[in-house]
Amino acid sequence: MSNLSLQFLGASETVTGSKYLLSYEGCNILIDCGLFQGLKPLRLKNWQSLEQVAQSLEAVVLTHAHLDHSGYIPKLVKEGFRGKVYSTKETKELCQILLRDSGYLQEEEANYANRKKFSKHSPALPLYTVRDAENSIGHFQIKAFKEAFTIGPFEITLFPAGHILGAASVFVRTPKETLLFSGDLGRNDDLL
Repeated sequence: MSNLSLQFLGASETVTGSKYLLSYEGCNILIDCGLFQGLKPLRLKNWQSLEQVAQSLEAVVLTHAHLDHSGYIPKLVKEGFRGKVYSTKETKELCQILLRDSGYLQEEEANYANRKKFSKHSPALPLYTVRDAENSIGHFQIKAFKEAFTIGPFEITLFPAGHILGAASVFVRTPKETLLFSGDLGRNDDLL
């Protein structure tokens, strides 16, 4: 009997906010760490605290850089995550751009809400800032496709998934099970 646990913290009953918490033998990892995007009820989920999860995590493994898969990383770090974020080189490079831009846009939206006084919060605050995004980039560690690495009892291998530059499917092996997190798939023969 295995004690492997999988919990959906996002992308359940929706296609946004991808976060999958894997626990095995006391080790917790998160596959993807995405923002909820779209309608307001989804976006409000970004404000629910994951502080306990953040502080219990050994690592995050990303499938790719799109914000619905990576955009919550600065908030996770802000809530106490101290581990590594494993990704391909291209995913890290794209996240350096996207996470900073996301922080900038959130700061701008909060400033606009404060100037126009249309927020029910006083003051309106961003989910995270450019500085928070920059702080999170230091947690990234690059991993190559098809080279297994370990995080506690987990053996992880990234396989090309197409979709965008650096996109990966995450193959997870424990002594008793194997799981594959596909991420987003497609365009394996794209010139990029």
